[in-house]
Amino acid sequence: MSEQLRTGEAVHVCSVDDLPDVGAVVADIGGRRVTIARDSEGTVHAFDDTCTHANVSLAEGEVEDGLIECWLHGSQFDMRTGEPKQLPATAPIAVHTVTLDGDDVYVTLAD
Repeated sequence: MSEQLRTGEAVHVCSVDDLPDVGAVVADIGGRRVTIARDSEGTVHAFDDTCTHANVSLAEGEVEDGLIECWLHGSQFDMRTGEPKQLPATAPIAVHTVTLDGDDVYVTLAD
């Protein structure tokens, strides 16, 4: 059972070293599946793990040029804004706030 989170609470998710150099992993934060991704610039992003088009895990997709691409149908989402950039997805994904404290990655969930 996941513990209940307070609104605006930053949760320690992992260490930066736990992330691929460029790529993504999935985490459970308060019962919500969240993709934690690192881009080629070294920026860490967090967003809902489920593609809004096909209901599959985005963490299994490719990370490139600030985008994550769904492995199933090729939908692409901007990891900073959540906006879809490539069809067939038309609805955005929720983006969460990432805070780094040294090598520790903290995520604050969006509403």
